[in-house]
Amino acid sequence: MGGLRNLLSITSACFSVVATAFACSNGQCKLGDECSSDGDCAAGLYCFSCSSEFEGSRCVRSSFTDQFKLLNNSLPFNKYAFLTTHNSFAISGEPSRTGVPRITFSNQEDNITQQLNNGVRALMLDTYDFEDDIWLCHSFQGKCFEITAFEPARDTFKEIEAFLSANPSEVVTLILEDYVETPNGLTKVFSESGLSKYWFPVSKMPQNGQDWPLVKDMVASNERLVVFTSKKDKQEREGIAYQWNFMVENQYGDDGMEPGSCSNRGESAPLNDNTKSLVLVNYFGSVPIDQLSCEYNSKELTDMLQTCHGAAGNRWANFVAVDYYKRSDGGGAFQAVDTLNGELLCGCNDVHGCAVRRS
Repeated sequence: MGGLRNLLSITSACFSVVATAFACSNGQCKLGDECSSDGDCAAGLYCFSCSSEFEGSRCVRSSFTDQFKLLNNSLPFNKYAFLTTHNSFAISGEPSRTGVPRITFSNQEDNITQQLNNGVRALMLDTYDFEDDIWLCHSFQGKCFEITAFEPARDTFKEIEAFLSANPSEVVTLILEDYVETPNGLTKVFSESGLSKYWFPVSKMPQNGQDWPLVKDMVASNERLVVFTSKKDKQEREGIAYQWNFMVENQYGDDGMEPGSCSNRGESAPLNDNTKSLVLVNYFGSVPIDQLSCEYNSKELTDMLQTCHGAAGNRWANFVAVDYYKRSDGGGAFQAVDTLNGELLCGCNDVHGCAVRRS
């Protein structure tokens, strides 16, 4: 009788596990629920396995909260936070465009259009002179090589143009690690790709830490592309804003991931320099490892945003740059941006709380 009782107990436990595993499906699974495929998860979620954080697969976030639609776009540009992808162009599995195998790191899994559609609003791009054109490369020594080249910048710019054209209320920021020496090489590519018509001019960018123009005014004037370059002389010569005149940024890579510490990268002014209106926080390893990104993009990320808030003179980040942006143990980088927008817009720890307050 005891054996039968044990067998029934084991059987019951097995049925319980089965019931739990298949408690939801067909788009009914919510954030954190176990899943077997993307189709099990509700809109805005996908089925993901983060072995370092949990067993099996769960529904985690795959898209953003549009703060402009949830609330409004009537505040200055620097009063909002935006999800940013590091080396946005360095996409896993991207076919070689040079005829030789690529030997370099990748940092993202989605193409540029997918990133934008999922709510990425700032793209970090590395621009180089290559083959008598401007290319996006993940390279070294300031030179692009066949083994480090991804694609002509023009192709990526055309994807961004298509997104801005199809989404007339959206604003996109480009942060260029710029190695282009060809005079007007970058501005030529912006013009040829159709992006120039969206250009937000340097003359309208605030000096000495003042607020930026209202987002609604940027939209109304169709000046919805904000571009920064790492080359100082291009602000004067080509009208491309020099990043460090307008933004502070923390140290990137492993050196920027030490718990409880948030210092500026070498090119940036100190994080608490209030003469720069924008704050960018990086959180990714020196070597991109997709399996670790679900850890980095979870609690570690939110902890670092809190640390950098204090280091920046109690200013919340406007840009949050990560690798493999959709990988997390739940809300991930999307929830981190929700938290930032909540703090920026109403002092809540989630932007949805701002909407509740207003209702």
